[in-house]
Amino acid sequence: MSLKLQTRSSAVRSWLRPGTVIPLLVILVALLWAGLPSVFAPLSPTQSVAAALQPPSPAHWFGTDATGRDLFARVVHGASNSISGALIAVLVGLVVGTAIGVTAGAVGGVIDDVLMRFVDVLLAIPALLLSLSVVILLGFGTTNAAIAVGVTSVAAFARLTRSRVVSVRVSEYVEAAFGSGGTFLGVLWRHILPNSLTPVIALAALQFGSAILQISTLGFLGYGAPPPTPEWGLLIAEGRNYVATAWWLTALPGVIVAAVVLATNRLSQAIRGGEGR
Repeated sequence: MSLKLQTRSSAVRSWLRPGTVIPLLVILVALLWAGLPSVFAPLSPTQSVAAALQPPSPAHWFGTDATGRDLFARVVHGASNSISGALIAVLVGLVVGTAIGVTAGAVGGVIDDVLMRFVDVLLAIPALLLSLSVVILLGFGTTNAAIAVGVTSVAAFARLTRSRVVSVRVSEYVEAAFGSGGTFLGVLWRHILPNSLTPVIALAALQFGSAILQISTLGFLGYGAPPPTPEWGLLIAEGRNYVATAWWLTALPGVIVAAVVLATNRLSQAIRGGEGR
């Protein structure tokens, strides 16, 4: 019992370290922005509210853009599109990839070979090229861009899930469950899946940051939400022509994207560290 208490205490202390608390706060702020944008930025994100190209000030924390719109309001309201898109992308990759990985690892044989060759094909295609191809087929927009990004993460989830299922499937407690009369689906649900999904959850946290980055990239290239909809990648793209005279238009949205992505990466590391204890 004392060993368990020490392990739990160590896990709690690791989550209370500044290197973990700060990323959690960053992610929490971003989620609050996405859920309650008007509370944090009451100004309109699509209408002019001041003179154009005003630098950051107490009245406009992130300055204004080329048409006089408040940049902070656009960044906050843009969190809704970028983060909801990232959640959709992670959900697509997690559900489809996990289903493929579990099926391949649990069934094995010819089905395993066929599914893994499909995964190999996905891995052979560069992620940006694959996402561009999918979004062109589906059409432009944040949701379609999110689905396209989700498709690029299917292979990573499938390979990780399969490797974990194959490893857990040959464990002694799984063999004992089968030996005591457990059915295939019952053992899979009660024993194999619960002991296989912790690294998958860590990958989901990592993919969340990657999805934000990829969706922002598609938005920057013009494949995401159409103007004047605020979206982080689009905001950076709109400010690239004013880098010399209005640095804040690209720098501040870029800092927000980088902060959220780095925070999710650190959270993923914390989850993997918790798995190892």
